Amino acid sequence: MQKILAMDHKQLKWIYLVALSLVWGSSFILIKKGLLGLTPLQLGALRTFLAGIFLLLIGARSLSKIKKQQWKWIAVSAFLGTFFPAFLFAFAELKINSAIVSILNSTVPILSIVFGFLIFKIRSTKKQVTGVAIGLIGSILLVSSGAKMNDSQNLIYAFLPLVATSMYAINVHVIKRYLQDIPALSITVGCFTVLMIPATLVLLFADFFTAESLNDSSTQTAIGYIAILSVVGTGIAKILFNRLVQISNPVFSTSVTYLIPVVAFGWGILDGEQFGFLQIVSGGIILLGVYMANRKKKIKKPTLKESALK
Repeated sequence: MQKILAMDHKQLKWIYLVALSLVWGSSFILIKKGLLGLTPLQLGALRTFLAGIFLLLIGARSLSKIKKQQWKWIAVSAFLGTFFPAFLFAFAELKINSAIVSILNSTVPILSIVFGFLIFKIRSTKKQVTGVAIGLIGSILLVSSGAKMNDSQNLIYAFLPLVATSMYAINVHVIKRYLQDIPALSITVGCFTVLMIPATLVLLFADFFTAESLNDSSTQTAIGYIAILSVVGTGIAKILFNRLVQISNPVFSTSVTYLIPVVAFGWGILDGEQFGFLQIVSGGIILLGVYMANRKKKIKKPTLKESALK
């Protein structure tokens, strides 16, 4: 029975990885569309607020599974893994294109190894280090071959996604170490319960609830995009990701960020962008990096002769 459950986890983690890649890879275009009618502060807060309402509707009862002493780590996970990154990415996309943001997002596995060692004293294998390095190279090639830089882009804003990805990397270890015994739904609902009041305060501060803002057609359209992003890209995806962290390891779970640029450039094709041979090769390198980072060494079974000698 234990072998069956273990096999299920091995298969399930790959399903989660692909699903999250598709969802989060689509989030960049939704953020860009949302910024056409919302400010970065409004977008980040609304994304959190709508996701919180959705999650409380479907999982409020799961909060009972969180112990009193665990709420401090729920709060830490909430701000590091959701609240601050939502604003940092929104502000970044005002100045740099989504392709650059997606590559910076791909640094999460690298940072997961770094912070895992510096803060949590976790050692990674040579295969993991090699895998994430290969994946990062592939991501750089993918973006550099497809992104069209222009004079309006301010690469100083690239620092904002790096801060966000650092928070993501630390959050993965927080969940793995301090929230491992809590169901993924409970973690997610708990995080957004903590964030509901801060998100509401930011919306009030950003003048989101004014009649002038809500009656604007571009704002209404943007709210539609952010509603999709909130429910699917934040609410449901967070549940899947928290579960993925629990059934795998920090390096595997953060490897989803290597597949996100592939999906992001897929949306670029639909939007009329060209996709060259080098980008296809880069996508293959990214997949190779994910495989290398998570490939386990096969245990050689002893031959009949070796068994007899024992």
